[in-house]
Amino acid sequence: MSTEGMTGGLVRDNPEEQRFELETLAGLAVAEYRREGNVLTIFHTEVPPALRGQGFGDKLVRGVLDDVRRRNLKVVPRCWFVREFVGNHPEYRDLIA
Repeated sequence: MSTEGMTGGLVRDNPEEQRFELETLAGLAVAEYRREGNVLTIFHTEVPPALRGQGFGDKLVRGVLDDVRRRNLKVVPRCWFVREFVGNHPEYRDLIA
């Protein structure tokens, strides 16, 4: 599954690697997870250093959460960045397990 990003990039699930990926010119931004049943525990996000502070982390997490919603899953945000994003975007709070 994938979702359109704000600059045309796609956030896509790579279940073999247990991560969501966003391709950028500077490399992959990733959100790593473990899935148990209908719950994804997101434990790490990373954006290439050259792109930090430019909204790519938000774009990645928004794409992940939109995909989670479409698939009727729930999220456990172990990653501080994902927890902070959900705290700042109440429209995603219903996805928290």
